[in-house]
Amino acid sequence: MCGIIGIAQAHPVAERAWLLAGRDAMRHRGPDGCGEWWSTDGCVGFGHRRLAVIDLSAAGAQPMTDPSGRLHIVFNGEIYNFADLRQQLAAKGHAFRSHTDTEVVLAAYHEWGSDCLARLNGMFAFALYDAERRRLFLARDRAGEKPLFYALSGDSLRFASELKGLMADPLLSREIDPEALDCYLTMGFIPGERCILRAGRKLPPGHALLFDLDGATSQVWRYWRLPEPAAESGTTIAAEAQLLDELETLLSDAVRRQLVADVPVGILLSGGVDSSLITALAARAVRKVRTFTMRFPGHGGFDETEHARLVARHFATEHLELEMGDSTVELLPLLARQLDEPMVDSSIIPTYLISQLVRRHCTVALGGDGGDELFGGYFHYTRLLKMQRTVGRLPRPMRLSLARTAGHLLPLGFRGRNWLQALAVDLEDGLPLIAHHFDSRSRRQLIKDRNEWRPVGEDIRARSVPRTPSLLERATRWDFENYLAEDILVKVDRASMLNSLEIRAPLLDYRVIEFAFGKVPLHLRATSNDRKILLKRLAARILPPQFDRRRKQGFSIPLASWLRQGPWRRFFREVLLGSDTSLFDRKALAHVLDGQAKGRANSERLFALVMLELWRREYQP
Repeated sequence: MCGIIGIAQAHPVAERAWLLAGRDAMRHRGPDGCGEWWSTDGCVGFGHRRLAVIDLSAAGAQPMTDPSGRLHIVFNGEIYNFADLRQQLAAKGHAFRSHTDTEVVLAAYHEWGSDCLARLNGMFAFALYDAERRRLFLARDRAGEKPLFYALSGDSLRFASELKGLMADPLLSREIDPEALDCYLTMGFIPGERCILRAGRKLPPGHALLFDLDGATSQVWRYWRLPEPAAESGTTIAAEAQLLDELETLLSDAVRRQLVADVPVGILLSGGVDSSLITALAARAVRKVRTFTMRFPGHGGFDETEHARLVARHFATEHLELEMGDSTVELLPLLARQLDEPMVDSSIIPTYLISQLVRRHCTVALGGDGGDELFGGYFHYTRLLKMQRTVGRLPRPMRLSLARTAGHLLPLGFRGRNWLQALAVDLEDGLPLIAHHFDSRSRRQLIKDRNEWRPVGEDIRARSVPRTPSLLERATRWDFENYLAEDILVKVDRASMLNSLEIRAPLLDYRVIEFAFGKVPLHLRATSNDRKILLKRLAARILPPQFDRRRKQGFSIPLASWLRQGPWRRFFREVLLGSDTSLFDRKALAHVLDGQAKGRANSERLFALVMLELWRREYQP
């Protein structure tokens, strides 16, 4: 795991100092070493921060050049099948000077060109310069585990693992993109290629980019997409057993591959189904397993300690626990600075703290991310199916009237308001936005400069909804391509890398992804009465009998409780109401704060506004 940065343009780069400043702004991503490389003509420059995980020797240093001197690379991530690819490439005559996966990527590109991406099993973002063709090749992994920002300006392309790397360049405009801001307030994150800064872009998951220096032209394409949905014809008991066997084989192999490292490896064990399965399969693969969990004393609904202890005892792991206190509001400015783009997910706080604990003992940790999106684990899947079966039968005009009335009469944060507004969506081809942070009416009241604001968030989201007949298929695919990629994986990457910890996700092995979406029928993912059905059957097979498979608790904090009084309440009010430079109307802000005090569910909305204001204080856009 590393931090990468670079520039490519048709003429020699005159100002180079920003590249090193941007590289070292990401020192947390790679405290073990750094490097810089410039092409002989001065048109291309790479910078790299190294977190040594595979081949700790100097032979693994980057930027790295192939033996021919033609190809140059900066790479962030891990290729889990690099040993297999190395063997194939060696048989074709390629020689290797290190034991790194980075060198294997160089050889793979040399052998197969951009088609090498189809052969890579891993999480990655990299930039590769082909000096012979004067082309820069960027690529990002299928699920979006590793980030990659870039900026095109004239005949120049700049890129970096984190936006703060690009912002080290004083020439980069820091103007906020109003459409991206509207998406943030609507969905809680900024989707797809959009970036909070108008001058920036994100390379989406499963995409690649080719930049031709001579023509100053760029091409972005999608090299991977989810498979077509599984057939929904009835499955026999034998067929279901075969699916379960295949899932166990795939996940076992993914865990085995992701345990490979030349540094200590641990498991993030929450006590839920996903992380418990990872722990069980890791215990099969290696003799000694370390597990880590977080305690929330005094907040029983958020504390999964006993469930994690059960799994840890059963598999005889070396288990450590971190106690979460209430006095963590001081972390918010640090996390807002690290996030690059603001995002609405307060669970970044426990993610950061458990990463801090784990890093004292390990450099790499395996987590359970992806299970809910792949196998239908979220509560809203069952609720959507119930809605389709019941209120979906009501006449459309009646549903529209109910939705409009709820939006106008019920205050923001009133429990059930979002679900009532969801009645306006046609469930035959649409997808309700259940996690609607601020609807268009609320945003209009919130934005101070209303003449410059256009409500586009809902339309942008609607265009991203997959075109498939099944409501559940639409929901799981949208969550995988948007919520997972732009919220969950961003949170995990930024919080862990701030502690120089690499987190891997066996459930996001692309073979497991393709199995879940291409082979598992919907009735084995979720129904109106149950969720994560096939994964729970695997849990019944390999986890202890007393493990509670029906329990579902997200990795979250008791934010609403903390906002009732004390340092959290004071801090939120100071950030939101203590400045005259806010983007938001003071009266509207006070209304959201007062609603939370009256018991409404506005805690994540307030977190959204606070993180945005803290981000603005840090980066002065």
